[in-house]
Amino acid sequence: MTSALSTLTSSWPETLPGADPLPGQLDRWLAAHGAELVATRRHIHAHPELSGEEFHTAELVAEKLRAAGLSPRLLPRGNGILCDIGEGDRVVGLRADLDALPLPDTKDVPYRSTREGVAHACGHDVHTTVVLGAGLALAQLAREGELGGRVRLIFQPSEEKQPQGAPEMIAFGALEDMSTVYALHCDPRLPVGLLGVRPGPITAAADILEVEIEGPGGHTSRPHLTVDLVNALSRVVTDVPALLNRRVDPRAGLVMVFGAIGAGEAANAIPNTGFARATVRVLNRDVWRTLPDLVTDLVHEVLAGTGAKASVKYTRGVPPAINDRMANAVLAGAASAALGADQVVETEISLGGEDFAFYLDQVPGALARLGVGVPGSGKITDLHQSGFDVDERAIGYGVRVLVHAALAATDLPAC
Repeated sequence: MTSALSTLTSSWPETLPGADPLPGQLDRWLAAHGAELVATRRHIHAHPELSGEEFHTAELVAEKLRAAGLSPRLLPRGNGILCDIGEGDRVVGLRADLDALPLPDTKDVPYRSTREGVAHACGHDVHTTVVLGAGLALAQLAREGELGGRVRLIFQPSEEKQPQGAPEMIAFGALEDMSTVYALHCDPRLPVGLLGVRPGPITAAADILEVEIEGPGGHTSRPHLTVDLVNALSRVVTDVPALLNRRVDPRAGLVMVFGAIGAGEAANAIPNTGFARATVRVLNRDVWRTLPDLVTDLVHEVLAGTGAKASVKYTRGVPPAINDRMANAVLAGAASAALGADQVVETEISLGGEDFAFYLDQVPGALARLGVGVPGSGKITDLHQSGFDVDERAIGYGVRVLVHAALAATDLPAC
């Protein structure tokens, strides 16, 4: 192990101020295995795999689980894993995502991506390592008789790209017998050592609207003899979002934004085709379910008087991620015990999408934000940026939180 890793993990105290040490000596386990976890994260970071291609990452995780005496089950394609620890009728889930992004890695670090144009710029390498570490620590607790229930590790592919991996994992049995499910997501805006929690909506549904219109085209001097396609397209871009906001309760947190529009090239020619593409985001689950029909009808209504023919494609993305209040309280309490009460803060709602929402749509659970920012640095490299990196002490903090959460949730009485 490199001296850099040893120096880093030696800064993890055996007992954090205000923390409640677990039976089975979790803190000593972290002190013994922290460098190995950091090395695992760095290996994954240096060898990123795009959505649907996470075969090496999944096998690496599976090997480490098997070495701990566990029995991971791989998806038929081999790029996702389920692994149960302990025994019991009710299962507590811990979920991680495996995939990287199609971005260059511009950092000057020894673990920089070795794949051109592919990088772990969203922290999924950290998510994977944290859930792996929590699973290995829980396996030791189970061997010592300190785990009073069953915990399921979920390592899923394709969080970043449609079709998302969560539905595939659910079809594979991820939610069978599950009572609650938890996940952490890196947040570079939170300093390392903090955990951001929030009951209720935490991320939005994210759908895609694609509109293609057509008409006969013609000369701009004679718009009355044809269909003014650019004018029609501009009505879609301006009027549909405005009308949509009058058809939906403003408390739903709805926003439609067009990110692409195109029609024609010549200034004196009316084109015969055009397109516009938008995202539609909302925090309310009931409103989300009404949007495909509502948005499609609005597009046709807006274009009705223009003469343009329209093809509307509304593609479901992910549901809104809505944290169950009880599950969020359990996670916040676990984080308080693991890190100290002053290290648990309220996080903001994001209108970004997160496919952990598919699990929360069927099972109570909670998503929290894991601080990975370097304290006092004054510099934030955000998620999905090429230079993104983390303070690796976050791995140990994340493991603490998930182990505490899993133990707390397995102790809860059945509803």
